[in-house]
Amino acid sequence: MSNQPQEAYEALLEFLYRVPVALLQVNGEGVIDMLNPMAAQLLMPLAPDGRLENLFTVLAPLAPWLPGKVHEFAPASGVVCESMRIDISHAAQQRHGPQLLSASIMKLDPQRFMVVLADATRDAEREQQTLMRELNDAARIDSLTRMPNRSAVRETLQRMIDQSPADNREFAVLFINCDRFKQVNDSYGNAVGDHILRMIAERLRLSLRRADLVGSSQNALQMAARFSGDEFVVILDGMLHGESASNVARRILSALESPYRIDSHEIVCSFSIGIVVPDASRADADVLLQDASIAMAEAKRAGGARHALFNSAMRERAQKRGGMEAELRQALLNRTLHVEYQPIVGLRQDLGGMPAVGAEALVRWRHPVKGGIPPMEFIGIAEECGLIGALGEFVLETACADFMEWTQRLGADAPTLLAVNLSRAQLADAGLVQRVQQILASTGMPSASLQLEVTESLAAQDDVVQQRLRDLKALGIKLALDDFGTGYSSLSCLHMLPVDTVKIDRSFVCQADISPHHRVLIEATVRVAHSLDMSTVAEGVETPAQAAVIRELQCDKGQGYLYSRPLGKLQFLAWIEERLRLAA
Repeated sequence: MSNQPQEAYEALLEFLYRVPVALLQVNGEGVIDMLNPMAAQLLMPLAPDGRLENLFTVLAPLAPWLPGKVHEFAPASGVVCESMRIDISHAAQQRHGPQLLSASIMKLDPQRFMVVLADATRDAEREQQTLMRELNDAARIDSLTRMPNRSAVRETLQRMIDQSPADNREFAVLFINCDRFKQVNDSYGNAVGDHILRMIAERLRLSLRRADLVGSSQNALQMAARFSGDEFVVILDGMLHGESASNVARRILSALESPYRIDSHEIVCSFSIGIVVPDASRADADVLLQDASIAMAEAKRAGGARHALFNSAMRERAQKRGGMEAELRQALLNRTLHVEYQPIVGLRQDLGGMPAVGAEALVRWRHPVKGGIPPMEFIGIAEECGLIGALGEFVLETACADFMEWTQRLGADAPTLLAVNLSRAQLADAGLVQRVQQILASTGMPSASLQLEVTESLAAQDDVVQQRLRDLKALGIKLALDDFGTGYSSLSCLHMLPVDTVKIDRSFVCQADISPHHRVLIEATVRVAHSLDMSTVAEGVETPAQAAVIRELQCDKGQGYLYSRPLGKLQFLAWIEERLRLAA
């Protein structure tokens, strides 16, 4: 009798050794307590250093979400099991080996889990073939991601819309877009971009659960599809209200925003999702998809990395923007936009002998019917519809030409600096530096007299933006940090930004004479900037009292309505000539 436990244990080991199934036992931290040869055979190609000590570590580049999945049901009592799939195609060392693993995780007790691994490549291929047969047309499959494409989405949606009155069918559509995918392609190349799209597709598939389909229909459907480019669509049957769809959207955002590890790169992407829960008034698939796209654009305008539920007011705003976009294109084509200039004056003794040491160029649009349109309104539209590059070039070229006219007219009394703003979309454009160089050459503008201004939130962005700024500085151009104090950077990291000038935001300057707190912030900014050999400009100076404070705090330059409103080219010239006459 004494040998029976030992014999049973040896029989168990023999069984584990011979069974044609990969088995592992891990603890709550992923440490492998036991694995059989089949498990080692499947996992070894994924562990280049040959160490199979921790399952989570081995699979981290492929399934960073795995620990969270395990701990979702770790507190539960009794035997709990969940199955999932892990794409290993880009990590497998052999092309003809397993490309997809299935992992079934079973909780044994609060600290132990049994994991069953299997090569699911053939199962996935069979499922894909079944899906293709169901769609019955290769034209409905996206060749890159092997997902249903735009045509399949439209046909499926229209069929559901047509059926919904008869069976009281409820469903939701999620329209998903990667916030900065063009920048990924520009930075890492199209091959990496395509790889990320395939990974997005797989994460979308894994994010959907049958439990999401809360309807009672046996034919309840869920579909994840690639709509176009970096846009994806998810259709969920049985969504009773927007909050149910919002819960799914939040889960999708969490899955999609985990880092994408490709070769030596770790790429983080954010996503925006628009949600539509149709009603009886939307009886067309194209209208439904347009509404979902409109909601996605609203989420993107709100900063991205979020979802938005469609409402009719969004459509009205989109129609208004669409009309304004067409008019803006025409205004750019006909060159009916114009540039105004706000003087920048010297506050220090060595800068105080000139009426204006510089000017900031500001684009303006006077509509023939609507009158003046605020820049914040049409610049945002220009960024959304891809016109910001043309708009920025128009402003820069016009301002440089006007600056050179002032120099010829005024000689030594002309301003020595021209400030022009750069937008987020312009900085993301790989051709920006070359176009700036071309404009400097065609207008004869000295590069040392041009100052390009970016907000601090832009300057503190990723390595691509930082390199673009350094390339501009290499041309001899000055860089300014606009609206300082309102974005992501701080005095402690100012030294890391490749800028020459700090422009203190008007929200601080407007309280400089009445708030000791704001006065101290301005003083600290000036001191830190001067210690880094940066100059300072106080924006939004409107009263003599504010001007006195910023001068006392050793700010180098001032800009605001106290000195002048923005002026047209000839008005700006007249403003300088009048002050030269008064000073004579």
